Amino acid sequence: MYAKKFGGAERADKIIAQLTDTAAQDGIEFRMDIGQRSNTILAHRLMWWTGVNHNYEVQSRLKEDLLNAYFTHGVNVGDAEELISIGVGSIPHDSDDLEFAEYLRAFFASDAGKGEVAEELATAISHGITGVPTYVINGQWSIPGAQDSETFERVLRRTAERMAT
Repeated sequence: MYAKKFGGAERADKIIAQLTDTAAQDGIEFRMDIGQRSNTILAHRLMWWTGVNHNYEVQSRLKEDLLNAYFTHGVNVGDAEELISIGVGSIPHDSDDLEFAEYLRAFFASDAGKGEVAEELATAISHGITGVPTYVINGQWSIPGAQDSETFERVLRRTAERMAT
């Protein structure tokens, strides 16, 4: 799967090794060997719902939990029940866990957020974004995957220079 995505097995191995090494430098364990490729539309809808109903901090915590589930624990983040479990643990809720799980189950069964997420994904694709994480700086620069801090610093400096002129 990664060989197809990255243009060959050798290139895929190199990219995965770089990603794993970069993550390890920041104390993050990547387990690409157990990662389950999945359709993430439900995860995107859960992120959308969280952004609409909570603040950025809650949405950011959910995103981190989703990335950790996928990249470190090999969780299928396309499975509604897995997402419900992650959501119950990540998203503050006034009801008990079982009631909130039922609420999320009903949300996934509905059409809520489908159009909004489709629009967001179309925008991402138009910016050349094909995977996560990808960071877009000032709507102009795209930084794909796990990068070292020097890459971010270089892009932020260039952005600041261009904004100053």
